[in-house]
Formats: sequence, C-alpha cells, structure tokens
Amino acid sequence: MMADNNTPLEHQNVPVAHQGLHSFLYSSDDEHNVDNSPIAIAFDGTTIAKISEWSQQTSNTKVAGVYAVLDSGRTYQYIGYSRDVLRSVEGHIMQNGTDTCTYIRVKTFKFPKRQAMEAMKKEWMAELDYTPAGNSEGGNTWARTIGETAKASMTQEEREAYEEKKLKLRKAMADPTLVDELTANNSPSEAEVERRQKLEAAVKNDDWSSVIESQKSSQP
Repeated sequence: MMADNNTPLEHQNVPVAHQGLHSFLYSSDDEHNVDNSPIAIAFDGTTIAKISEWSQQTSNTKVAGVYAVLDSGRTYQYIGYSRDVLRSVEGHIMQNGTDTCTYIRVKTFKFPKRQAMEAMKKEWMAELDYTPAGNSEGGNTWARTIGETAKASMTQEEREAYEEKKLKLRKAMADPTLVDELTANNSPSEAEVERRQKLEAAVKNDDWSSVIESQKSSQP
C-alpha cells in the first residue's frame, strides 16, 4: 500500500508494533507541528485575563493557539503558540513564577496550522515597541515546547532516567541518527566503541542479534 503523500517521510511505513514508540520519540518534542486539534472554547485574542481565572475556564479543554504571557504589571514577557496552551503556560509558571506569569492573552485556532500561528505571533510582536524577555536571545527560561517545559522542570535524577528511557526506545526503533550522536561523544571507552560498532552494524544490516546478545550478557 502506498504511503500518504501528505504524511511526512519520517512518519511513513512505521510498523504497527512500533507506532507507540514512534509517537513517543517523534511527536512529543515539537508540538508546533500540529494539523488538526478541534477546540470547544474560543478566544479572539483581544482581551487580557488573569491566568488563574483563564485556566479555570480551560482546565478540561485542550486549547490550541497563539498566546502571550504578561507579568503583574501587564508587561509582555513571552509570546508563543502551542497545541495545548494551558500546559505550556503551566510550564512557564513553574519556570518563572506567578509574578512573571500573571496575565494571558490568547487567540485560539480551531484547526491550527504552524504557518498561520507563526504569522500571528509576529503580528503581536510587531505591536510592541520592545521584545518580550522570553523572546529575546537570553530568554532560556522560557521553554518553547511542552517537551522542553517538562524536561526543564525535572530533577537531575529524573532527567537522567528520561534520557535513558528515550535512548532505549530509539535503539528499539533502530533510529539511524543514533549512531552519529553516539560517535560525537568524546573519548569513548573500548567497550563503548565496540557497543557502537555493533549498533552501527545493526542499523545498517537490520540485524540486532549481536546488540540483543550483548544486552543480555550485561544484565545481572
């Protein structure tokens, strides 16, 4: 059966047994690439509301759109877009606090497209005579995606566990970019070099027997 021409290449021909892993690896890190996310609540982007009150209205609804976060003095701190605005804003609050994240302005999109939302974001930015702190080059405490927000709020132990889980899933899916990333690490041990060679051979030849065998032998 031919692949859907409208489906990105990386999402085509994914085996049924691997679709769950594929979704975890390739959809969670970039929530901007959304095509269709119907909403039940609409906001026209002309009003500014307290985040505490707005979040109560949308607590049971997934709202996609362009949004701006303002501080207690109603100064714009960040303008962005997301397929789940509430989750993104909750992450901003976790990173920056309620004094910095006090008010919100939202324009919802019933059928969100990245290009349209990016254009509106630029329109909102052009309305200001300054660049919001979160949109400046130094605004690294403002996660751009839900995935970034989640990782930023993790403890060191949680982040290490997350990265280990993600690496295992990428191995299971034979991610072809994994070998290059592993090779980029500095001063690998002999055991690590051997492991990478087996991994590279497995990806190239689609034969994972040696990798599986080495994993079994390393288990207590």
